[in-house]
Amino acid sequence: MALVLFLVFSLLLQGAFGELICEELPAEMCAFSISSSGKRCLLETYAPTDATTTYQCKTSEVAANINMNGHVETEECIKACGLQRNVVGISSDTLLDSGFASELCSQDCSENCPNIVDLYNDLALAEGLNLSEMCKALKNSPRRIMAQVRSSGPASSAAAAPFAAEALNPASVESFYSAAWAPAPLLN
Repeated sequence: MALVLFLVFSLLLQGAFGELICEELPAEMCAFSISSSGKRCLLETYAPTDATTTYQCKTSEVAANINMNGHVETEECIKACGLQRNVVGISSDTLLDSGFASELCSQDCSENCPNIVDLYNDLALAEGLNLSEMCKALKNSPRRIMAQVRSSGPASSAAAAPFAAEALNPASVESFYSAAWAPAPLLN
């Protein structure tokens, strides 16, 4: 109970001064928050000299593209988007999980949680993906789209076309699979 009161008081006090500094946030509230300067907060592991691992909140160099400075993400959005508050760092790896992608693309998340959608849109763009197009395609053909997402990226083969916005209609998905998985010709 004391921790809850401390957290509420801390947020109210920061709100009164108009400052949200990532390094001052408790680890339990760090992930998916945005500092007053517009930079995203991220949870990092920290190993002090006694060999224990603790967590601390840091300001990243990643700027939010939406004007939500001084924002701490709500538990409702964390849950609606299939996230966990105690995530360390920022990574696009979760986009490869079809269960997570479905929750991220759900109406509850995509229409009510602009901070999370903005973050994952940026992560998707960094991987050459278009999140809104991926979400549309995910509703029509989830297995094919997730296979295409997994095959995109720097380690993909030449036969696997990159996952771009124009490649996300059902006809292009069909052509992707027929081209990528066509049997080799028989040699006489």
